[in-house]
Amino acid sequence: MPLPKLLITRRVYDSVLDSLSGVFDIQHNQEKDEPLTKPDLMQKLADKDYLLSTVVDRIDEEVLAAAPGLKCIASGAVGTNNIDLKACTDRGIAVTNTPDVLTETTADFAWALLMATARRLTEAEQYLRQGQWKGWSFDQLTGVDVYGSTLGILGMGRIGSAISRRAQGFGMTVLYHNRRPAADEASARYVEKDVLFKESDFVVLVVPYSPQTHHIVAAKELALMKKSACLVNIARGGVVDDKALVQALQSGTIRAAGLDVFEGEPALDPGFLPLSNVVLTPHIASSTRATRGAMMQLAADNLLAHAQGRALLTQVA
Repeated sequence: MPLPKLLITRRVYDSVLDSLSGVFDIQHNQEKDEPLTKPDLMQKLADKDYLLSTVVDRIDEEVLAAAPGLKCIASGAVGTNNIDLKACTDRGIAVTNTPDVLTETTADFAWALLMATARRLTEAEQYLRQGQWKGWSFDQLTGVDVYGSTLGILGMGRIGSAISRRAQGFGMTVLYHNRRPAADEASARYVEKDVLFKESDFVVLVVPYSPQTHHIVAAKELALMKKSACLVNIARGGVVDDKALVQALQSGTIRAAGLDVFEGEPALDPGFLPLSNVVLTPHIASSTRATRGAMMQLAADNLLAHAQGRALLTQVA
């Protein structure tokens, strides 16, 4: 009996590929590791039974229609806003994601951005590299204190809770806003969204992207923030109105921002680039070797489970 056909859209670790070999007839992208255009993706999926995709692969109705034999999509990410889940369900295609394995790593990175933003680390490094440092002074590249300040978390799920736990070591007051209060969050105080933006010294965004959260942070929310406040986005591009944020940073409406995600990434609003009060990183919050390996392997394990008739580990559709 021929092996079921699997498309892997981007390079994965050799150990992950080895775990799938012998079970699937694999078409991979190990050598080039280049993003697939939509026509390429549709062409490669035409005869496939399985797909291991990434957060940058957009799987919509048109793509699904080009893959009549597709049985299961294993996404190597937590967020699934790039996949039309309803269309998958209508076609009987199972979809899985990779929760939990990246929680602590992503929370660490939220803190890396928060600290870099508070203490102007990237600005200070450029100052040094460009030969501008001529000596010491009291007011040289002064930042703001993290210890004892107020942290606001928009989205108190697994990652939000992990960020909140870390805040206890900094003696911070932690506020959060969700659609509803989190039953198990004793170390943080639930507040309305406007209160969170008004009272926080640092606002960290951890909400999933959806039509309901599109531009959940726009000019109105930015205007509520303290002029000394910093915004950190590790959620998804589109959660923040980037044009409004550029304007807020240019005008001093808020002090600074740390951003790992952007609208339309890998493109980003060019208005960010000349600003010294924004820390920019290329969507790497989960990017440690161990965590990215765990994400790939969980996606692979879901594919193996489906092909072998076992229960899926992390099914979302």
